[in-house]
Amino acid sequence: MEEKTKQLRSRFGETLVKQEVINPDQLKTAIEEQKRTGKRLGETLLRLGYISQYELIAFLSKQYGVPAINLDEFEVMPEVLKFIPRESAVKHSLIPINRSGGTLVVAMSDPSNIFAIDELKFATGHNIEVVVASEDSIKNAIERHYGDRKDERAKIHIEDTGGSIDEIMGEIEYFIAELGKTEEMEVDDLAKASEEAPVIRLVNHILVNAIRHGASDIHIEPYEKDYRVRYRIDGILYDTMRPPFKIKNAISSRVKIMSNLDIAERRLPQDGRIKLRLGQRGAMEYRVSVIPTIFGEKVALRLLDQSSLQLDLTRLGFEEEQLTAFKDCIYKPYGMVLLTGPTGSGKTTTLYSSLIELNRIESNISTAEDPVEYSLPGINQVQIHEEIGLTFAACLRSFLRQDPDIILVGEIRDYETAEIGIKAALTGHLVLSTLHTNDAPSSITRLLNMGVEPFLVTASLNSVVAQRLVRRICARCREEVNISPQVLIDLGVSPKEVSEYKVYRGKGVGCKACLGTGYKGRIAVYEVMVLTDELKEFVLSGASAIDLKREAIRQGMKTLRHSSLIKLKHGITTVEEVVRNTASDN
Repeated sequence: MEEKTKQLRSRFGETLVKQEVINPDQLKTAIEEQKRTGKRLGETLLRLGYISQYELIAFLSKQYGVPAINLDEFEVMPEVLKFIPRESAVKHSLIPINRSGGTLVVAMSDPSNIFAIDELKFATGHNIEVVVASEDSIKNAIERHYGDRKDERAKIHIEDTGGSIDEIMGEIEYFIAELGKTEEMEVDDLAKASEEAPVIRLVNHILVNAIRHGASDIHIEPYEKDYRVRYRIDGILYDTMRPPFKIKNAISSRVKIMSNLDIAERRLPQDGRIKLRLGQRGAMEYRVSVIPTIFGEKVALRLLDQSSLQLDLTRLGFEEEQLTAFKDCIYKPYGMVLLTGPTGSGKTTTLYSSLIELNRIESNISTAEDPVEYSLPGINQVQIHEEIGLTFAACLRSFLRQDPDIILVGEIRDYETAEIGIKAALTGHLVLSTLHTNDAPSSITRLLNMGVEPFLVTASLNSVVAQRLVRRICARCREEVNISPQVLIDLGVSPKEVSEYKVYRGKGVGCKACLGTGYKGRIAVYEVMVLTDELKEFVLSGASAIDLKREAIRQGMKTLRHSSLIKLKHGITTVEEVVRNTASDN
């Protein structure tokens, strides 16, 4: 297979030499440069100055018998853009320009890219007629015609940073032809297929490209007639790749082999880890989860990048008064501090930051986590294994015999864990943990519903902190926008303060820093409810979560919505993010 791939790569260059467009020495230099950079040969020859754009396009037009056009002078039909998303256009350096009946006319910089043409036929349901255009003119046309589209998911393009995805897909096509169907393969054959170079290169590309673009998760998903790869970037999932459906089992098996999982077991969920070494960047870990679906195995990977972990409490997103109140609670010698919010809201980062803040040579800190996401120096971390009886409750009991000062319990899921945690908080230990509730006051109701007595809640609980993550506006393409004052009032801004607000958004168009989304990075918004004596009286009297919230606000608590509006006022986030992540206080 490798020989065939080498022959395919060299054929284009040899033809250029035969027609005396370049000489053999130039071809040799270009091939060496191509191996170093991973770029296409035509692009490499252009960059080295051995041929011009005009010469390359004229040659490709003659070689493949397709017309050549100048996109700078051609009017693209806007209605055809819907057939090909921007990410596919960028990935394959092409753009749809016209349509006639069941035929879609597509301008390509590489008309020999059979994989891209077949992919377009499948995705659009049209016959594809190819014309050739220069790579630069296609890039300009993509920016010009896709630039102002409102569909945010269509705007992002995950560039092939290594420049080798087309080559990988070309090898995959050969691989599929030689392999045949993988659906009914025996385990030994499947293991062998997953170790083939094209599959290894494709999986490595998926893993490394996710790092390059700041993804937090990778989803590899099989459907009835489709197979897709999505990245979660700043909390939003983006469609980034559609590998051939026939290699889905080879890809999932390759990931399972890297994770030391059983490739023969395809009926039950499995969990594992991958550790990659990436040169100067160091190591990157992936937490792997594989589950069987009706169309094959879905693989989800969580990227655990220790180097980018932000563990400074002052930089997470707390407002000044909130941070002061939170620190007062975690510096108390005993009691319980709860963090609440949905999965992916940043609770683990806040808890880890708290432990780093509290980590002193004189403190004995133990944690029970499921799973342990990051290793923290100087802290005793225990991985929960419920299948062998090592539950949160069992671990917590053992901690109390280990002379602890500070205990972190990953999650309070049941009455038994809550009861032991509260007893630990009442006997001279600081306990940090999480709950899954919508806001801080609801956590009290959740504990009471578990069966915890109100007097135990008020005696043990120092504070409850709710949090969410909102996306930051990209600093490179930020621009001010006009917005109706009524919109701000409806969000919860006081009519007296409306004039103080300047609202911004990320333009996104053509911005490489944010991949065209208008957002770059995330910041937390918090709701810190300290259990004051007045609030404890409310709990003991059986007050509802709504009554608790009203009283906490009266005492000065900033809600999630209020905290997000402060971020909006300071130009950190957008109106859309405020609405998406927080509920109205009314």
